[in-house]
Amino acid sequence: QVQLVESGGGLVQPGGSLRLSCAASGSIFNSNSMGWYRQAPGKQRELVASITRGGTTYYADSVKGRFTISRDNTKNTVYLQMNSLKPEDTAVYYCKPRSPQLYGLPTDYWGQGTQVTVSS
Repeated sequence: QVQLVESGGGLVQPGGSLRLSCAASGSIFNSNSMGWYRQAPGKQRELVASITRGGTTYYADSVKGRFTISRDNTKNTVYLQMNSLKPEDTAVYYCKPRSPQLYGLPTDYWGQGTQVTVSS
């Protein structure tokens, strides 16, 4: 069964914006903290942003001030609004609970992700 579905990626010019969406099953969405991660070719996967059920957010220094993470509990969806995009933001973006093993997922589980390409 598909439990995490990322969407909203695409090709955008530097300075542009995209909004990523992550639709999660109820049990996974109920996790305390959902995170957005990204991985570029030849680089390690990194945590970009996270948000708790109570709305507490975290951002990596590289995206602080440009990205905004949010969640809609009525739609079981977490979003990542990305503004002022830079070529270095190019990566595959994934959503995942910060503690996946507590919600029926192995720690090394990753979905298909959604590709974000920032290029002129």
